Amino acid sequence: MTTKNVLVVDDEGGIRELLSEILFDEGYGVYLAENAAQARTLLEQHSPDIVLLDIWMPDTDGLTLLKEWVAKGKLTMPVIMMSGHGTIETALEATRIGASDFLEKPIALKKLLATVAHVLQQSALVPLIEPTTQESAVAEDGKSKIEIDLEVPFREAREQFDYVYLNHHINNSAGNIAEVADKIGIERTHLYRKLKQLGIKPPKKGGEDKL
Repeated sequence: MTTKNVLVVDDEGGIRELLSEILFDEGYGVYLAENAAQARTLLEQHSPDIVLLDIWMPDTDGLTLLKEWVAKGKLTMPVIMMSGHGTIETALEATRIGASDFLEKPIALKKLLATVAHVLQQSALVPLIEPTTQESAVAEDGKSKIEIDLEVPFREAREQFDYVYLNHHINNSAGNIAEVADKIGIERTHLYRKLKQLGIKPPKKGGEDKL
């Protein structure tokens, strides 16, 4: 099994060391950064598999750094945001920007490891299916034939279906998330989370609805 490398970005030395010890004991490679400047450098040098990014930092906050990575096309790995003052609004904003998940401090050991493992697993599954030309043509009338590996666990098979299903509706609505949410009967916040989980990035449209 290939060792997965984690970049921990937090201005509090005690938290960096604690997370480092926990992750190292679980077999992860760990890089530590105390601010955005160090995080940028380590990202360039080591290309970590996942990032644990604190929101509240003195020089550049985590959300600003996340936006920077997205804008520069450097968000090639999943990012889990961390905050001791987190709110639902903050978590949703981080998810909309590009974060894969959100952890509230103090972070329980089991919660940390479970979240990191889950996000890494999700990242490895995307993209699950590349729609074929025939599939896209058939899908225009609301019907499509897709191939799903029935030998994988149920959750993975479900995600393969979800990937094709949501892509179909997003394409048909020209990327209008509000329209998709209404049509398939799901709250927009839940839909955004699902899209991020599956690695689906709807096209940006001028005047698109905002949360």
